[in-house]
Amino acid sequence: MRLGKRLTFILSLCLVMATAACGTKDDSSAKSGALADPAGSQVKLTTTEPAKKLKIQVSFYPMYEFTKQIAGELADVETLIPATVEPHDWEPTPQDIKHIEESDVLVYNGAGMEGWLDQVLGSVSNTKLVKVEASSGLELMEGLEEEEDHEHEEVHAHDHGEMDPHVWLSPALAIKEVQNIELALAQAAPEHKDEFQKNAEAYILKLKELDKDFEEGLRQVKRKDFITQHAAFGYLAKEYDLVQVPIAGLSPEEEPSAAKMTEIVKFAKEHLVKTIFFETMATSKVADIIAEEIGAKSAVLNPIEGLTEKDKTSGHDYLALMRQNLESLKSALNE
Repeated sequence: MRLGKRLTFILSLCLVMATAACGTKDDSSAKSGALADPAGSQVKLTTTEPAKKLKIQVSFYPMYEFTKQIAGELADVETLIPATVEPHDWEPTPQDIKHIEESDVLVYNGAGMEGWLDQVLGSVSNTKLVKVEASSGLELMEGLEEEEDHEHEEVHAHDHGEMDPHVWLSPALAIKEVQNIELALAQAAPEHKDEFQKNAEAYILKLKELDKDFEEGLRQVKRKDFITQHAAFGYLAKEYDLVQVPIAGLSPEEEPSAAKMTEIVKFAKEHLVKTIFFETMATSKVADIIAEEIGAKSAVLNPIEGLTEKDKTSGHDYLALMRQNLESLKSALNE
């Protein structure tokens, strides 16, 4: 009886070992990329690992849109500044700095838009990080602040040394930002240079069409000046021969003085202005006060620094929002 049990155990053990050996053989074939055909020969399989995607951090929405259009599916693009936060006021957290440290590419607008940048880059030790200032090489304008002398009838402003960073609001300058980003991505992943170039060229065609629409749409408007809550549209105005009359300076949170408010009201009345523009991500309080004072209306002119929930739900992107701006300007400048 014992002998029978021992024989049964030995046979079972041999069966387990034989099965394991077969499994090992099969696994070995699988790992070596080979399959056995019915005739017993080995068929080699070619296995390729999925290409590693670039990890890209961008500062805020326009940089995301431009970068994503170029990178396509070849990169994971993440935005540091949440869409609901005013970019001028944002400060990075330690987690944000960690994300930058672990990235391949950092895309930012520059020209003073990201006031936190120098300090953050000084703390990043990733020597392989490709940093691209999208506005590099562009002819920048100085920002505006109100004059101290209010004796003149016209509204005046003067340069105060701080550069105006809002270059993305000119389609012609947006094209140059896209080109700068393309070069940086090609540096980070030269094996995808051709794809980046192809994607960039396709998007630039859309930007050129947008530029043409602005040029044609604003060429014969009845008036050239428009009042806006803060000085974000200088490049757009310059590109299409318009005159921006800002209530406040470069920051949307900047409060105009009482003298400035009086001056703007006087200008609006004398020039029969019927629309006062405000922004999506800032309160319309100041614009509403002036509009009520002169019997005008307030309307949105979007600096496109982020997407609202409504924008996201509607599927709006940079191109769509810029065309909304065009229609708003055409309406206001033909009143």
